[in-house]
Amino acid sequence: MSRRVVLAYSGGLDTSVAVHWSGAELDTEVIAVAVDVGQGADFEEIRERALRAGAVEAIVVDAREEMANDFVAPILMANALYEGRYPLVSSISRPLIVRHLVAAARKHGADAVAHGCTGKGNDQVRFDVATRSLAPDLEIVAPVRVWGMNREETIAYAEKHELPITISRDKIYSIDENLWGRSIECGILEDPWAAPPEDVFTLTVPTTSEAVELVVGFEAGVPVRLDGKSLGLVELIERVGALAGSTGFGRVDMIEGRRVGIKSREVYECPAALALIKAHQDLEGLTLERDVAHEKARLEPRFSELVYDGMWFSPLREALSAFVASTQRDVTGDVRLRFQPGGGAEVLGRRSPVGLYDENLATYEGEDTFHHEDAAGFVRLFGLSVQTWAARQGVGRSPA
Repeated sequence: MSRRVVLAYSGGLDTSVAVHWSGAELDTEVIAVAVDVGQGADFEEIRERALRAGAVEAIVVDAREEMANDFVAPILMANALYEGRYPLVSSISRPLIVRHLVAAARKHGADAVAHGCTGKGNDQVRFDVATRSLAPDLEIVAPVRVWGMNREETIAYAEKHELPITISRDKIYSIDENLWGRSIECGILEDPWAAPPEDVFTLTVPTTSEAVELVVGFEAGVPVRLDGKSLGLVELIERVGALAGSTGFGRVDMIEGRRVGIKSREVYECPAALALIKAHQDLEGLTLERDVAHEKARLEPRFSELVYDGMWFSPLREALSAFVASTQRDVTGDVRLRFQPGGGAEVLGRRSPVGLYDENLATYEGEDTFHHEDAAGFVRLFGLSVQTWAARQGVGRSPA
């Protein structure tokens, strides 16, 4: 009896070949699962392509709302930027896809899940670790790591078996896209000295010569309004991305340290992600108590690293998310952003009904309510330990 495997299916070359190859070489029934995370593809066409490639069943899951609410929202509340720059575009879709792979495996009696990742990238780590976290009993199959074919040989296999995909030997770039942004790799981008050509970009193509201003409204750390209009998170992300991207804002070009130990040149387009993180960080400056804000900022890089490394379902990531969520109760208010043609962005203003800024305390005008006479004693005690050190041990030392 053939075994049954559930494959994360994108409709591209590798996963289409994986459907046919797994059946022919591994005597495996393949159930293809295509998950819509906001990549804007024709999923009915993808479903048909999977069936024509040999899948015994092809399932399409609309997971855009789940992506926004269960994955993007926690990422945004944590201001998650891997290595301070990358907003984890591809990283957060992988555990969501695995969640649906495991559900499909249970429903259809499969004993394995599969993906089309290579042995050099981060995604294999994310798929494998997430699967073992949710279903340690399921086997993991990675045909691309097994079959040993390079790209030319994979294309030749597809042509030989007349697989229903559009094959181009001239395809230059590897693209991954979802609701939170778009990543571009390969081709000339593998030279870290070469500037990215304009034809790699689609989300950040300048279409306006005027500055764009918008106001994002947050409730408990989550954006819920745009220019005063209440919107669902999916639509809000799409609109912010379109508005910010129209000025050229949202590009990231960086040398990234992959989990597998390789330095890679990565180019991203993420106008909505970078705009919303910028707004959220600014609103936190108004609404978070000082020590909470400082501790949260200290933990954010660790949170980002865990997500990047595929540890979404780990107890530490869940614990950090619980801490982050607890800090967001009063991160409520509006942030006004301006995007300049050419890609610049700035915060123009912020307001909150629960903001901690008190103009009567901060002002230097006549309405000042700060008790200046209290400051001398505070400052004396604050510096007492270093004063004692200076008197007993620091005498005669030259300043460094």
